[in-house]
Amino acid sequence: MTATGELAQPAKHQEVGHKSLLQSDALYQYILETSVYPREPESMKELREVTAKHPWNLMTTSADEGQFLNLLLKLINAKNTMEIGVYTGYSLLSTALALPEDGKILALDINRENYEIGLPIIEKAGVAHKIDFREGPALPLLDEMVNDVKLHGSFDFIFVDADKDNYLNYHKRLIDLVKIGGVIGYDNTLWNGSLVAPADAPLRKYVRYYRDFVLELNKALAVDSRVEICQLPVGDGITLCRRIS
Repeated sequence: MTATGELAQPAKHQEVGHKSLLQSDALYQYILETSVYPREPESMKELREVTAKHPWNLMTTSADEGQFLNLLLKLINAKNTMEIGVYTGYSLLSTALALPEDGKILALDINRENYEIGLPIIEKAGVAHKIDFREGPALPLLDEMVNDVKLHGSFDFIFVDADKDNYLNYHKRLIDLVKIGGVIGYDNTLWNGSLVAPADAPLRKYVRYYRDFVLELNKALAVDSRVEICQLPVGDGITLCRRIS
């Protein structure tokens, strides 16, 4: 209780990339310290700590989600992957470490400068040769790829963590590029928990702006008969789509 007699509010978790929807920050910290940090590769720890100093560090993939993606890629034996939205490369590094030596990642982002923050660490980890980084908007390149029939069904896994207002546009194209049995992962599909907030709830401007786009995506994926889906409250919410037709 504060000096004014009000109940003290718990301090917001300070973990970089923290987007956990768990009601207890202490429980989230328990997960990190018990299951995530002890097994986090040294290169990922270094990149996480470097990213924490960047002013946009909230954009990074959280450590628990990075661990989840790494294990998922191994479970599905992914070899040829794509990532839309790279930032400093934490999830990219997680992917590269999970892929076999001859695995490939097509990495798309509008900002090479952010990617180059993490690049020396990725190079030191010995996995930079797996990454084909392309700077620029993703949609024009995806259109080119969709027009090349040879690329249809060529990706085992695709991870999307970019501009939420284009998620549905990405999905319309990626569904042709991922193989049947392959997986597309859409990040931030619970969007700070704002999806169930009252219309007059005090939300940050960017949260309110993108909320309707995330709601639209979730609604579309729920009725898309071409995929099986599973929406998980990991990080800020991730929806996995396994292509079945």
